[in-house]
Amino acid sequence: MLYHLYDLQHAALTPLRLMAEATQQTFQNPFIPASYTKVGRAVAAGAELINRTTRRWGKPDFGLPTTRINGRDVAVTEQVVLEKPFGNLVNFARAIPRDDPKLLLVAPMSGHYATLLRGTVQALLPNHDVYITDWHDAKLVPLSKGRFDLEDYMDYVMDFIRHLGPNTHVMAVCQPAVPTLAAVALMAQLDDPCQPASMTLMGGPIDTAAAPTVVTQLAVDKDIGWFERNVVTTVPFYYPGALRQVYPGFVQLTGFMSMNLDRHVGEHMKLFRHLVRGDGDSAEAHRKFYDEYLSVMDLTAEFYLQTVNQVFQERALPNGRMKWRGMTVDPSAIEKTALLTVEGELDDISAPGQTIAAHGLCSSIPEAKKHNHLQKAVGHYGIFNGRKWREDIEPRVRRFILENDAVRAGRKTTAAA
Repeated sequence: MLYHLYDLQHAALTPLRLMAEATQQTFQNPFIPASYTKVGRAVAAGAELINRTTRRWGKPDFGLPTTRINGRDVAVTEQVVLEKPFGNLVNFARAIPRDDPKLLLVAPMSGHYATLLRGTVQALLPNHDVYITDWHDAKLVPLSKGRFDLEDYMDYVMDFIRHLGPNTHVMAVCQPAVPTLAAVALMAQLDDPCQPASMTLMGGPIDTAAAPTVVTQLAVDKDIGWFERNVVTTVPFYYPGALRQVYPGFVQLTGFMSMNLDRHVGEHMKLFRHLVRGDGDSAEAHRKFYDEYLSVMDLTAEFYLQTVNQVFQERALPNGRMKWRGMTVDPSAIEKTALLTVEGELDDISAPGQTIAAHGLCSSIPEAKKHNHLQKAVGHYGIFNGRKWREDIEPRVRRFILENDAVRAGRKTTAAA
């Protein structure tokens, strides 16, 4: 019933939304004298806020047609290189041939689309051959495609790495830090020839007990049955994924918004003032952020419930109890893959201490190949987007990848000889 009520509410608000759109267009029309007055701009601004808070947002585009390399613009084309039922492997192919490190960017499956990492990709493109996991909205995946759980997520990560071949570098942002670390550990345990050259884990809940937050506390305060009863629902018959059990994206979004409700209300009031003043640049910056933030996707119920139980409640990986197809996941088996962890000082989702815990688990990686970076004065989002990411974090990630790239290491060895 949860999904039906949500859709019913959206349908009920349609007349209000249409009226707001019409009002906005009227009072922004240059042929209407009132559009040049403060009152007219206020009416248009109020109508835009009503429109934006009552509509739904579909999957955004990455919108990265070019990158800048050595002072010149280079065309970029999105190419699906491997298709799977619950997610594709997408390459941002650059128009000029470059021998840059291959980097697999593992995007979160936590309610938002992979496009949330647009800024991450944009900063990486000039110096890396970037691939990303483009996860699908579960309500659009037919039930005939089967289940998708935490073990399947590990399978997908391993399949993507194998598709890219040896000397691939992996970066996981937030939620996928745990299954990515598990996938790399499994590849080491299986002595897979495609074990990645390096692994960067950014703001991920490797060990939530190391630094509890509101998010981790919610997970441990409720038993798994509570989550199953209260936030899991069935996809209605009028979607392609009809009858699939999902954790809806709108529930996740509501949770995120409620954590910082005052801030979000304040941001929308700022938008109103920007529009009234005619500050187009500030208004557009707001729109870009919230167009992305409000675009959400559903997760399969089995993946969501397993993640809550194993990552947050049982802490299965740090406790040595995480399983994959009956095999115990052992991060200490990793020897060949270099490790970089990145944390944000003000991160209130994966607080400092949670991600660096990976170093203790990966005890067989030589100390010279293990690094941690704590970025001052940034929260969770700032780890992988924004000025601090571009100016401070990305250069560190770039150096780390280059230092552990087998192709470059081979060239150095040859040159020294």
